[in-house]
Amino acid sequence: MSKYFPFSAIVGQEEMKAALLIAAVDPRIGGVMVFGDRGTGKSTAVRALAALLPPIRVVAGSKFNADPAARADYAADPAAAKGKATTGPVPFVDLPLGASEDRVVGALDLEAALTLGIKRFEPGLLAKANRGFLYIDEINLLEDHIVDLLLDVAASGENVVEREGLSIRHPARVVLVGSGNPEEGELRPQLLDRFGLSVEVRTPDNLADRIAVVKRRDAFDRDAAAFAAAWADAEAAVMAQIAAAGLLLPDVATDDDTLELSSRLCLAVGADGLRGELTMLRAARATAALAGDAVVDAGHLIEVAAMALRHRLRRNPLDDAGSTARIERAVADVFADEFRGSERAKSAA
Repeated sequence: MSKYFPFSAIVGQEEMKAALLIAAVDPRIGGVMVFGDRGTGKSTAVRALAALLPPIRVVAGSKFNADPAARADYAADPAAAKGKATTGPVPFVDLPLGASEDRVVGALDLEAALTLGIKRFEPGLLAKANRGFLYIDEINLLEDHIVDLLLDVAASGENVVEREGLSIRHPARVVLVGSGNPEEGELRPQLLDRFGLSVEVRTPDNLADRIAVVKRRDAFDRDAAAFAAAWADAEAAVMAQIAAAGLLLPDVATDDDTLELSSRLCLAVGADGLRGELTMLRAARATAALAGDAVVDAGHLIEVAAMALRHRLRRNPLDDAGSTARIERAVADVFADEFRGSERAKSAA
C-alpha cells in the first residue's frame, strides 16, 4: 500500500495536476515549475504522481536505474553488466536545499581511494533520479550554479563529471519539478525559461474546498491504508489514462493551422524565443493523448497556453496586468479571430 496521499484525492489545483500528468506522459516537456503559497499541496501532488506511475524495468544492483534495453547506458555502471532485469518503482528523489555539487552530480569515492588506492565514482542524486523525478522544494533559494547544472542535465539527459582524475558520463534522464514561494525570492528569467511548464497554485478561497482538503487529509493521517483503498479505483483510472496516453502520443497529429495558431499566440503575448511554441506544441499533444484524441485542436492549445507561456513573457512597463491575465487576453483575441474566420468560411460555402 502506498505511503503517499492518492493523486486523485487531491482537491482542486487542476492546473498543477494537469501539468504533472503532461510531464508524466511526455518527459521531454522539460519539467514543471510550481509557484504558490505554502501548504497548498505542491510536494504532495508530485510524490503522489510518482507513486502512481507503473513500475519500470531496471537492472538489479544498478546505481543508475539502468534500463535493460539500453545497453549503451551500461558503460558507467559495471554492476549493470552483471545484473538481471527486474522491476522497480519510478524513482522520486528530493534534493535538499543545502546539497553540495558533489552530492548532486557525484564525486570520487574517498573510502575506496584511501583504503584500496583506487579511483571509483560515487554516484550522486542525479544517478539515483535517473528515469524518474527530481524534486526541488524552494528552488528559488537554491544556489544559481546548482540550478544551472540541473537544468543542463535535464535538457541533455546525461550527467558528465570531470574532476579528481575522473571522467564519467552517465544517463540522467529526469523530470525536474521545482516549487517555491514567490514571496521568498524569484528565479532568474533565464533559468525559469528552461522549465517546460510553469503553474501557479493558491490557497483555496472556497469554503467547501477547504473543508474537503482538511477532511481528506485527516482521514489519510488516521488510516492511510483504508483511505488509499477507498481511492484505489480512481487511482487505477488515472494510471490507465497515463498508460493509454503514452501509447497514443507518438501518433497524435498536429496540422499546419494549429501550428499557426500557436505561433500567432506567442507573437501576441511577446514570448521570448521559440521554446514557448515548442513546449506548447508538446504539451498540447500530450493533453490530446490524455483525452484520447488523435489530433491536436484549438481547445488543447487553450488548455496549455498559460502554463507553457506565463514564465516566458517580456516585462511590459505599460501593462500592469499579471502574466496569466495577459495570456488569457491574448487567447481571447487570437482564438476569436480564428472563430470569426471559420464562420466566414462557412458562410461563403
